[in-house]
Amino acid sequence: MLAQIEKEQYEKMHEILRLARQNLRDFDESLIQRAFFLCYRAHEGEKRASGEPFFYHPVEVAKIMLTELPLDGVSVAAALLHDVIEDSEYTYEDLTAELGSEVSDIVEGLTKISGIMINREITQAEGFRKMLLSVVKDVRVILIKFCDRLHNMRTLDALPEHRRLKIALETRDIYAPLAHRFGLGKMKIELENLAFKYIDPDMFEKVQKKVRLSRGERIAYLDKMIVPIKRDLEKQGFRIEAQGRAKHLFSIYNKMRNKNKKFEDIHDLYGIRIIIDTERISDCFAAYGYITQKYPPLPQHFKDYISIPKHNGYQSLHSAILGPKGRVIEVQLRTRRMHEFAEFGVAAHWRYKEKVSKDDASIDSFLKWARDLINDADSAASFMEGFKLNLYHEEIYIFTPKGDMKTLPAGSTPIDFAYAIHTEIGNGCIGAKVNGKIVRLNSELKSGDRVEIIISKNQKPKVDWLKTVKTHRARIKIRSAINEERRIQIEKGRNMWDKMLSSTKKLLTENDIIKQVRKYGIKTPADFFSALANQQIDGQKVIQSLAEQEHPPFTAEKNDDDGLGFDTFAEQARKGREGELFGKDEVIIEGLPNIAYSYAKCCKPVPGDDIIGFVTREGVAKIHRKNCVNVSNESLLKSERVVSVAWNRKVETEFLAGVKVIGEDRMGITNHITAVLSKSDINIRSISLHARDGMFIGTVMIYVRNISRLKALIDKIKKVQGVFSVERLSS
Repeated sequence: MLAQIEKEQYEKMHEILRLARQNLRDFDESLIQRAFFLCYRAHEGEKRASGEPFFYHPVEVAKIMLTELPLDGVSVAAALLHDVIEDSEYTYEDLTAELGSEVSDIVEGLTKISGIMINREITQAEGFRKMLLSVVKDVRVILIKFCDRLHNMRTLDALPEHRRLKIALETRDIYAPLAHRFGLGKMKIELENLAFKYIDPDMFEKVQKKVRLSRGERIAYLDKMIVPIKRDLEKQGFRIEAQGRAKHLFSIYNKMRNKNKKFEDIHDLYGIRIIIDTERISDCFAAYGYITQKYPPLPQHFKDYISIPKHNGYQSLHSAILGPKGRVIEVQLRTRRMHEFAEFGVAAHWRYKEKVSKDDASIDSFLKWARDLINDADSAASFMEGFKLNLYHEEIYIFTPKGDMKTLPAGSTPIDFAYAIHTEIGNGCIGAKVNGKIVRLNSELKSGDRVEIIISKNQKPKVDWLKTVKTHRARIKIRSAINEERRIQIEKGRNMWDKMLSSTKKLLTENDIIKQVRKYGIKTPADFFSALANQQIDGQKVIQSLAEQEHPPFTAEKNDDDGLGFDTFAEQARKGREGELFGKDEVIIEGLPNIAYSYAKCCKPVPGDDIIGFVTREGVAKIHRKNCVNVSNESLLKSERVVSVAWNRKVETEFLAGVKVIGEDRMGITNHITAVLSKSDINIRSISLHARDGMFIGTVMIYVRNISRLKALIDKIKKVQGVFSVERLSS
């Protein structure tokens, strides 16, 4: 038995090495062998749902990598080990020691995204965010994940029905569109067809049966066209490969469902793909010209994806011609290189280069959309919205008056186009000219339109715009501008109200205000202040209606504006975390180890600040921030009384920092802020929020490793809906 296992084990390893020699340019055989045996050891004794040894799965994933998406030896090794960190006792450090950091980094990226879609929207959003973050670091992570998913779909029969359906839906809605986004046309089709098989098995069988029954007639029909086309083109000196192709099952099903047609009513099931052995793009257009001399073209179906490639890099010439018996035949023309990129997408770069770096510019173009999506999202819901929009939309190509092109989703408006150019152009958009004619801002644009945006400094984004825009970027920017405008109006209204009350010498509670303005449809103090600023309500009338009533004085709990006195915060920050971060002396003064020191009251430095010392005439070192106005004088900085100082912080420790947050008091705002902190892997010491009049002022006390991480965190909190300003707590 043992001998049989060892024989089978070595046969599988040699099969992988054979495929590697056949499909890879240059690779380290030793690396693949070590990865194979580590894979076997890690999964020894484990079984799949089908009952077969678990290590068969990573072996098959590696074989799919080598046949479907051949990249490099590192990818094959990572494919063999993609489940090891998650499902065995081997750690990232173990893999690094045995196979190097490049392999272990990819495996770790795969491990981080393996748990997506366990729960619903929030968990999904976080899972997809992790997936895209891993992709941004190394695109090979997602390519291996596609191979993993493809093998799982090919072996889905072993799972119970409810799990089959869940995985199939996830594949149809996420992985197939993602594969399309990365240009993997061949893999996308197989993933869609396999998902279709398990989502609607009855319909799958019906469509498959009809396609099989029509196969002989279809092949005979296409052969009658392909043979003369191939002969005519070869006479003109072209070296070509002509293929007959039918729409794949899922595509046929979608057309039947979306257009409410029967199978027999679909007349564009047939297609011809012509691959030309040439490097000259002009040959595709020339070949198209010869074909249309024999078969009349349908101009409305002509699409030039060679001059203007799709967002995933796809290039081809598409058209439709009328064949014998009046049937519509789709025709695709492309060069051999274009065909490789159409089938293998981002993976094709490894076929055309001796070595591809994960930072390669050609790969980077595939990842820009992922970075933009991650950076633009200000909430889980927003991220999911953008994620789906970026996967599913059809594209149109719009031009500026100068001829620059922008790619937008089908159905986009001039507002979408304005925001695609620049945020300020979008915010100030008051009108648009399309092909020289003025149109409404909610008009749908069409491919090839030349659009000129008319702007005004007095324009501000409207809430109604959110109903018509299609792009995720436009939605985010409009919401941000509206939120900022609301904050300004609330502050303006609050100041107006305070001035009105100052002459009455009255203190009014929030309930006092709301009782009087409820009849105007106002529900919160923030709404009241905004209405006051916009002159939608008369504040003096509200005060007059209250003048006749008796009110108990309102006494708010006394708080510093920061929610925490800065002196108290500074004292806590200098003590460090649980008294462990700093030595006996909180700062080290170069050359003067025993000198007395104190903190300057003018700038009140805390850990994380760049600091400098200034020795007073009394012999005490005053510790200032380096940017303090009292020590920034050039002559003073050259003085002998200036000394170098530094925080006495142990290596790799964290310091306490305070962040002041101001925003609109709304339901769940604390949860949204803490969610940002938890995603940023930040340790929270305390959160203090004090609300009044529909606004809140709060302090977040956190431990951070450096100033750059603190700044990044502040930027993320600013994106929380309802937050108006975020800044580091200072004196």
